[in-house]
Amino acid sequence: MQIALPTAMLAGLSPEQFMDKHWQKKPLLVRQAFNPAPSPASLKELAALAARDDVESRLVTAFDGEWKLKQGPIARLPATSKPGWTLLVQGLDQHLAQGRALLDLFRFVPDARLDDLMLSVASDGGGVGPHFDSYDVFLIQLAGQRRWRISAQRDAVLRDDVPLKIIANFKAEEEFVLEPGDMLYLPPGWAHDGVAVGPGCITGSVGFRASSVDGLAAELLPRLLDDVDSDGRLYADPRQEATAEPARVPAALLDFARRAVEAAVQRPQALERALGEALTEPKATVWFEPGEPLPPGRDAVLDRRSRMLYDAAHVFLNGESFRAGGRDAALMRSLADNRALGAAEVARLSPDARELLDQWTEDGWVQPQTP
Repeated sequence: MQIALPTAMLAGLSPEQFMDKHWQKKPLLVRQAFNPAPSPASLKELAALAARDDVESRLVTAFDGEWKLKQGPIARLPATSKPGWTLLVQGLDQHLAQGRALLDLFRFVPDARLDDLMLSVASDGGGVGPHFDSYDVFLIQLAGQRRWRISAQRDAVLRDDVPLKIIANFKAEEEFVLEPGDMLYLPPGWAHDGVAVGPGCITGSVGFRASSVDGLAAELLPRLLDDVDSDGRLYADPRQEATAEPARVPAALLDFARRAVEAAVQRPQALERALGEALTEPKATVWFEPGEPLPPGRDAVLDRRSRMLYDAAHVFLNGESFRAGGRDAALMRSLADNRALGAAEVARLSPDARELLDQWTEDGWVQPQTP
C-alpha cells in the first residue's frame, strides 16, 4: 500500500495525512470515496449468512416504538416493505472474499488494531438508535441511503428501558445523508445515529479493536504463565513467628507471589510472545477446513480468516508463535504484510520453514493460490 499517495477514499488525503489529521481526532465525511460503491454481499446473501450458526448476527426492530433485539441465527427476516428493522451481520471478511477485499483497503492502520467488516441492511427507518462506540469506525454506504446524525457530546447516560445501548439524551450537532459510495469516519466516543432513508439500505462498518487495560491483562496473564519453567523453589518461611492472627496472609508469602509473577513477565520475549498470540487468536466462530501441503510452484495466500502478525523475533499466526530469523523471517513477514507469498519466494524458504508452511496449508491457515 502506498501510504504517502493521496486517495479518493480519504477525500484526497494520503493515509499518512489521514492518520495525522483525523485518526482518533476528528470525523471525516468523504463523498464518493468509492465509485462505484463496493458490493460485498447482496440482501439474499446476508440473509443466508444470518441464518447460519457459525455467523454472528443480530436483528434489531423498532416496530410501534418498541425496541427489540434478537441474536442470531436469524431464520427469517421481516418483509422488506415493513419499516423499522435492521439486520447486522458481523465478520463479512471471514465469510466472503469480497468482504475481505474491502477490509484490506484499510490496512494502512496496523492489523493488530483492525477488527472486522460488519454489514447492516435496513428497511425504511431502520437503525440501532443513537449510541457511542469505544473504537474508530468507517461507515461506508453500499446501497440505498442512510441519514447520519453525529455529536461530540459527553453525556453518555443510556436508556434503561431498552435492550440496546441507546443514548438517553442525544443531541445531534451535524447531519449527513450518505449515498452509495459515500463514507463517514468517526473517532471513538462520537455519538451517532444512523437511520435508513427508504428501502434497500446496506451500510458497511469497518471496526477496530480497542482493548481495555483489564481485558488485555486477562488475555495476556494466562499465556505468560503457560510455559513458565519452574526452578523447583518452594515457599519457605524459617523466620515465621507464632501468630495470634492465623487468617492473615503473611507478608513474606505475598512478596514470594509478587516475585513469581514479575519473573514470569520479565522472561526474555515472554510479553512479546503472549501479546502476539493474543492478538492473532481467531474468534470463537472461526474454523478452518483442513487442506493438503502446498503444491510445488504455487503461490501461497493467507486464508481470509487467518490473522498473522510479527515482531522483531517472532511471527504469529492464529494464536501461535514461531521464532524466525534471517531470510525466513523476511519472507514470513512478507506473507503477513501482503497476505500472499509468490512461488519464487516460497522456493527461497529453508527446508524447515517450507515444512512449516506446508503444515499451515494442511491446517487450512494458508491456501494455494488458484491458478
